[in-house]
Amino acid sequence: MAEEHITHLPDGTEEPEFERQDLSPRSVFAFLIGLAIAGVLIHVILFGTYRFLDRYEARNQPEQNPMSNKGTNVDTRKITPEDVNRFPQPRLETNERTEINSFRWSEEQTLNTYGWVDQKAGIVHIPIDRAMELIAQRGLPTRPQAGTVPPSTVNTTREAAAKADQSQKTPPKPPNR
Repeated sequence: MAEEHITHLPDGTEEPEFERQDLSPRSVFAFLIGLAIAGVLIHVILFGTYRFLDRYEARNQPEQNPMSNKGTNVDTRKITPEDVNRFPQPRLETNERTEINSFRWSEEQTLNTYGWVDQKAGIVHIPIDRAMELIAQRGLPTRPQAGTVPPSTVNTTREAAAKADQSQKTPPKPPNR
């Protein structure tokens, strides 16, 4: 059993001291230095291994097809912008932040501006706030109640033609001066 070191104070009470069997600062520093040396050694070994593998792969590239327009001594591991443009859509992202930001910006523009969806068909898009105002004013389209005759396109066309017909109406009188 370890012997306990106790200091007697002048008033007769005992004050316990620290345990002397703990780790010494020398052994803690030796461990930290050894850990740092091991980390540097592992780093150097991995760097050398990757460099060796890269050189090996560069030497053992497959022979290029003589019909390709790249030539025979081209490193096929390097990708040029022309190579990227030859791939079909969708392509891998090169810079996620800028691509998602530009996508979000274009979506915001579509949601908050006026523009044509199909100009030939006369279909447009309007800002969401304006669309909500129009729905609040006009209400949502509803189905006809059961038992009522739905409007036919013939009757709707006749009504529109009658409203637009200006031939039977008398022209307004000019104001007196």
